[in-house]
Amino acid sequence: MLLRLRVSLPDRPGGLGQVAKALGALGADILQVTVLEREAGRAVDDFTVSWPGQVSAAEVRDRMSAMPGVRVEGVWPTREMPGSAPDYDLLMHVAAEPARGYATLVDALPGLCGAEWSLAVADGAVQHASMAAPAEFELPQQPPRAITVDAKEMQLLLLPVVTAGLHVVVARADGPVFHRAEVERAARIVDVVAKLAGRA
Repeated sequence: MLLRLRVSLPDRPGGLGQVAKALGALGADILQVTVLEREAGRAVDDFTVSWPGQVSAAEVRDRMSAMPGVRVEGVWPTREMPGSAPDYDLLMHVAAEPARGYATLVDALPGLCGAEWSLAVADGAVQHASMAAPAEFELPQQPPRAITVDAKEMQLLLLPVVTAGLHVVVARADGPVFHRAEVERAARIVDVVAKLAGRA
């Protein structure tokens, strides 16, 4: 089972090694570590791990939170395989078929963002939707820039595409709030797709 763990830990020598050792002792195989931030004496890291058998997010959180100074901010299933480059793959597909750019973007964003679904809304109607996305969706707001919104047990990432009159929505139910590093990455990807699709 592939899981992503978001962990806040003291930013000091050996801190990351202690978390890695604890994960190994619990039977997890660490496949990738992404540093999201380092500020005010703390670091926030995403670990992608392979966990043998089934394990609940609550169980992982309880085991890891027993470590002094460690806070588990989220545990959720992921489909993103470490070592792959899904953002580059997405951009290559859009470059090859720019007319399908937004549909391709919406299909790819759940995997890129560790989310459940994505859709694009224009004039109150869903224009494109990934699997598991609702057929109808009402934007809670129409922001001029990328923002996150906490909505009904779900975290939303709202990404405006001003040139196309669209808002792209990414929804995560199991994981934590979208980190600003995730927001910036998704916003850059949307900007590049918008430029490629605009040439169609």
